[in-house]
Amino acid sequence: MRRMKVDVIGAGPAGLFFSLLLRRQRPDAEVTVYEQNPRDATFGFGVVFSRGALEFLARDEPAMHARLTAAMESWPMQRIVHRDVAVDIDGNGFSAIGRLALLQILQDECERSGVRIVFQRTVPSPEDLPPADLVVGADGLNSVVRKAHEAAFRPRIEVLTNKFAWYGTSQPFECLTLTFRESEHGAFVAHHYRYRPDMSTFLVECDAETWKRAGLDRMSDAESRAYCERVFAKDLGGHPLVSNKSVWRNFPLLHNETWIVGNAVLIGDALRTGHFSIGSGTRLAFDDAIALAKAFADSSLNVDSSLKAFEAARRPIVEKLVAAANRSSYWYERFPEKMALEPWALAYDYMTRSGRMTDGRLRQEAPQFMALVERRRGAASRSDAGSAAAGS
Repeated sequence: MRRMKVDVIGAGPAGLFFSLLLRRQRPDAEVTVYEQNPRDATFGFGVVFSRGALEFLARDEPAMHARLTAAMESWPMQRIVHRDVAVDIDGNGFSAIGRLALLQILQDECERSGVRIVFQRTVPSPEDLPPADLVVGADGLNSVVRKAHEAAFRPRIEVLTNKFAWYGTSQPFECLTLTFRESEHGAFVAHHYRYRPDMSTFLVECDAETWKRAGLDRMSDAESRAYCERVFAKDLGGHPLVSNKSVWRNFPLLHNETWIVGNAVLIGDALRTGHFSIGSGTRLAFDDAIALAKAFADSSLNVDSSLKAFEAARRPIVEKLVAAANRSSYWYERFPEKMALEPWALAYDYMTRSGRMTDGRLRQEAPQFMALVERRRGAASRSDAGSAAAGS
């Protein structure tokens, strides 16, 4: 029987994890991953997984879950800092790992399983490769697989207005934290968490008007880092910010009407992007890989049938998660106006931003935080009642 030939474009989390799982399920498959960058080159710093994301991984791939969690930093809560007041949200566990460490683990597992990874190989178009039974576009936002069939995939991109830069720092943080600060030019928020005992991600975000008033549109990388270090001096504790292709960018919300064109399929950020504020980008990539590999587990099905099974199973889940991520991103587009809220109220507004978290769910999952919210609501109600009585 002829071996199934699979070409995967892109050696990010989606492409590598799919390749690994497919080889485990179909040892007869010939899987080649093409990556334009050198083996140990990557952008950014740490990536974060919610507790729910790791539970999915533990259920579907316990061996990979065990290896990744051994290399992760974990904590059982999230923290919101506003006006120098820290509000802790219990029951909201997260874990983080360096992006390079994650890729190295996946590369090692792939090569042990017989996946061929070709680094520093730019593929202008899938047509430039020898014919394959399956072509997987796991090559991110600028996917060459998507561009080769753009009219058929029908991508749509909405570019958010906020500006962000993805830095790192040697300042270790206790947990995933959102810190809101103001400079003389406007409002800033930092998303920060440790991904090694001695290293943290520190992503800085602001609205476009603040970015321009601060002159960040005209600053060098060193000047931008120095400015952000001043804004977040209390939080960095004297530790500098570290750059790794840390240019100021606008986040693009990508959506494709079509997932499959012929024998080509998109996964991960080539298919759709999930805003970093919901911590689901790598989770979506992993879940895409799991679902696509499962669709090919039955060797009696042809490629067309397997791809249709993948989309039928995965699309409803993806659309629900991406809708929540998009609602979260729109909250950040308005975060300067949210800073008029008291710290506890801002934290509550943040936690309910996507529409998925109700008061009842918060009472169940974050009872200490919700008790704080209800105490403050009660105090505010009594104060309003007292003021009304005094004025009557």
